[in-house]
Amino acid sequence: MNSRNFNKPTLLVIAGPTAVGKTQYAIQTAIACESVVISADSRQFYKEMKIGTAAPTEEEMEQVPHYFVGHLSVNEYYSASRFEQDVLALLPSLFAKSNVVIMCGGSGLYIDAVCHGIDDLPDPDPQIRQFVHDCFEKEGIAALRAQLRRLDPAYYDHCNLADHKRMMRAVEVSLQMNRPYSEFLKNNRKSRDFDIVKVCLCRPRAELFNRINRRTLQMMEQGFLEEARSLLPYRHLNALNTVGYKELFAHLDGKLTLKQAVTDIQTHTRRYAKRQMTWFNRDNSYEMVTLS
Repeated sequence: MNSRNFNKPTLLVIAGPTAVGKTQYAIQTAIACESVVISADSRQFYKEMKIGTAAPTEEEMEQVPHYFVGHLSVNEYYSASRFEQDVLALLPSLFAKSNVVIMCGGSGLYIDAVCHGIDDLPDPDPQIRQFVHDCFEKEGIAALRAQLRRLDPAYYDHCNLADHKRMMRAVEVSLQMNRPYSEFLKNNRKSRDFDIVKVCLCRPRAELFNRINRRTLQMMEQGFLEEARSLLPYRHLNALNTVGYKELFAHLDGKLTLKQAVTDIQTHTRRYAKRQMTWFNRDNSYEMVTLS
């Protein structure tokens, strides 16, 4: 793909499930377009989480400039709304150098925020967020669903009841503002002054799952356990409520053997990949590209 194919400033979104091969595809595309890469992986924002998020390596970032990789610490609050604002502020300077800018990642909410805008929600109250998180950890997803149904039956009726993070956010906002979360959702798609082209990478399921299993083992060889150990004091933070870290924290607590923790990471990552594909499949503006 070459930048001459684009007649006006274009944001080229390269999305897809974890471990599908987005990073290398984005780098190769950016080189061909003489462009840069904006990361839309909400966990790669955190500089202390390089191994567990499969963040681009220093060598990869030397090939092509990357933005929004390791620019935050785990104790810093960041949201899809702020990501939208930051990316929109950055894009004019990037488009001044190239007609196409690559945005690569698997965080569908963050991609949607940049492409179409996001509802203006209040920043979370740390105490309420911790309360909701603790309730979920102790009582499970059934109790979370019941709480959401009580606080906001309208949102409960159409939300994804398997998406505990989205439900937790809805409960947080409802408790914090003493109003149903759904009242804050305008669902107005914002227009942008640049074109948007979306590509979703995919692979046959068995191949993707094998890649996930192998990558988990590679992460362990690279020092994932030591990275998780260094982050134990911050385990209560939302950034670390993430597949991989949660299982290794359980191992470090003596609740799981290391072998079981690794197996659980592989299982939970495969489930996460399926949820990601569900998100991207619902958006028919994506062109599906099968890798092999």
